[in-house]
Amino acid sequence: MRAQTCCAVILFLQLADHSRAETSCIDPAELAHSTVSITRYFDEAERTGRSDLAGIQGTGWFHSPTTIVTVEHVATAMGLSNQEWKLLHIRDGSDIQQISARILRFAGGRFERLAVLELQTATPAARSAEIRTSPLLPEDRVLAIAYLQDDQRSVSGRFVEYGSDGRLAGAALLEMYDGNNRLAIDHGASGAPVFDCKGQITAVVSTVITQILQTPFGAKRISTSWGTPNVVSVPVRQLVDSFTPSERAER
Repeated sequence: MRAQTCCAVILFLQLADHSRAETSCIDPAELAHSTVSITRYFDEAERTGRSDLAGIQGTGWFHSPTTIVTVEHVATAMGLSNQEWKLLHIRDGSDIQQISARILRFAGGRFERLAVLELQTATPAARSAEIRTSPLLPEDRVLAIAYLQDDQRSVSGRFVEYGSDGRLAGAALLEMYDGNNRLAIDHGASGAPVFDCKGQITAVVSTVITQILQTPFGAKRISTSWGTPNVVSVPVRQLVDSFTPSERAER
């Protein structure tokens, strides 16, 4: 049975895996400081009996020096609100800052909403990438930059199609891989920006599509077959459509 898996990480005390990125149509170095890991660690009261639960980690990207965009289920799992400031650990490569954040607003809603987080302190090094307003075409090459645990990963792939029915209606369906690794985009990648070959953000990673294969050695989680989508993303157009007049002037 095929299942969709949210890509936010529930942090437990364990070691991170490391992987080597595949080359793509744009040099990831050109996109430096656009994408960050965002982590919220829970205090003792929030752990509610689960002593091994440290917090929630996802990926986000700078819309401005004071705003980060991710997906709704990351912000919700972190317990963020639109009123109370809560501390986030924001990692840009090896640089880590602790900045309080709250939800500024949500955008879209056909498949999953995008969450715009307001930072209490500006990040001067933030790079705001250009947003693509035109739709992707089948076979367009794309590149996602995501954090899996503390490891920044660049993963290339292609756009397959936009979902047309069911709960995936309006979603951008991608096939992403690093060599033979079809799970290169996985837990922790929620909120990761998906760039086209011009370096424009065109979508935001939401979930991965996996299936459980029963083997003589136990259940094994695997990706979809080659030639089919394995990543579900939110078109960034949903964010553009929600811009205020002042934001439209800035962009």
